[in-house]
Amino acid sequence: MNTRIRLLRPEDVNEVVEMIHKTIMISNSKDYPPDITKAMADAHTPEFIQRRSTWTHFYVALDGDTIIGCGAIGPYWNSETESSLFTIFVLPEYQRKGVGRAIIEALESDEYFLRANRIEIPASITGVPFYTKMGYGFKNGISEPDEDHVIRMEKYRH
Repeated sequence: MNTRIRLLRPEDVNEVVEMIHKTIMISNSKDYPPDITKAMADAHTPEFIQRRSTWTHFYVALDGDTIIGCGAIGPYWNSETESSLFTIFVLPEYQRKGVGRAIIEALESDEYFLRANRIEIPASITGVPFYTKMGYGFKNGISEPDEDHVIRMEKYRH
């Protein structure tokens, strides 16, 4: 498989939303009850993705012309020295095939990553093993989900 990574284009938004919804409903359903997975999916609207792409660098992963994954990086609360990864999803049928790694490599090559001392990820329970493999650890040693149903993970560069 030849995965290609590029920045999100306006015409990608609806396909990205469909890919995110499918991924949440299949992949996250083993770690979250149906009401939480539905709320997670419902939060990812075209408007949400478009808005997020205005203040982050939002990437998509493609297999041919099909969007198979996405991920974004931006400042952590407007910080110049901290950044955060957001909206990282890979279609279930492409998981464990290097797509997630390719997305992380693109994000970790981005200027928001390179300028940061610390990078945070609001990770789903489902994503924790992957992010651990990518060198991220639990923020403040807390490995349980917070009120937003995510586990805060982080990596220090310096």
